[in-house]
Amino acid sequence: MDEIALAAGALYVIVLLRAGGTFAVGWLAGAGARRSRFAGRTSSAKFRRAERAIQRWGAPVVAVSFLTVGFQTAANFLAGSMRMPLPRYLPALFVGGAAWALIYATAGLGVLKGLGRLFAERTAFGVSAVVILLLAVCGVVVYRRRRAVAVPSSDGD
Repeated sequence: MDEIALAAGALYVIVLLRAGGTFAVGWLAGAGARRSRFAGRTSSAKFRRAERAIQRWGAPVVAVSFLTVGFQTAANFLAGSMRMPLPRYLPALFVGGAAWALIYATAGLGVLKGLGRLFAERTAFGVSAVVILLLAVCGVVVYRRRRAVAVPSSDGD
């Protein structure tokens, strides 16, 4: 079996479980909010309009969210919490998830193949690149920690 097809299939299963799970958690959170002290807010006319708009037009947003970084989880959670009907959500999940899986399978395998060639043909260069990358990451972490400690607290002085 082709390695890209295998990777894409595995990633597709992963994204369906992750995004579908996020939708389910959103659905449960929305149901809980409707029974909590926020019930008054979730029954307002403005909230109901937003809910209907997401239920009707949210599927394309969910599908396209898979092509973004960092917006997928929010889109799937919101679709669940706003009770997007499954007949609208599932096609968006399947199409968007397939696009995500194909992009990550082809790009990810391309990067891994490139790194494999780099290490096979020029091992010293590959090891040096990894060491430089690790040093850069450690430098960023140390810089952020020192900066966080050096920032004075704003207690009104």
